[in-house]
Amino acid sequence: MLGKAVPVLLAVLGLGGGTAAGLFLRPADTAAEGHAAEASDADSSAEAEGETAHEAGSEETQLPEYVKMNNQFVVPVVSEGRVTAMVVLSLSLEVAAGSTEAVYAREPRLRDAFLQVLFDHANVGGFSGSFTDGSNLVSLRTGLREAAAMIMGDTIKDVLITDIARQDG
Repeated sequence: MLGKAVPVLLAVLGLGGGTAAGLFLRPADTAAEGHAAEASDADSSAEAEGETAHEAGSEETQLPEYVKMNNQFVVPVVSEGRVTAMVVLSLSLEVAAGSTEAVYAREPRLRDAFLQVLFDHANVGGFSGSFTDGSNLVSLRTGLREAAAMIMGDTIKDVLITDIARQDG
């Protein structure tokens, strides 16, 4: 009988200890503390509420949005006048908050600029050999970011290569 009770007792102790540790290590809820302070003084209530709303608003505007380009980019790799490989890329853009619609509205121009950068990169051998090497990808991202800045200005913060593959022919 005691042999069956020990595992059950250990499970209950483990569950209780895990719950206690979770409650103890949980981050403090600053919003709840702010609301408790507001309830104590009616005059400071409006002021604290305004500050909380201002802080939340400024925090929201600082968070970037991510826009996934609708279609993949297909880039031929040409060697000696012949297509030797195809590179397929998926791109996403890190943009300022609230500018997703503006990016989609100018997507054809962005795609055109990105394709030009990708073709140039392929023509100088950027997709040959070890094409996923860090320095190759850094130069590619830099070129894509500069092309995006020419179209959208400071709206686009970064260009992210979310997928890249090369199919040798």
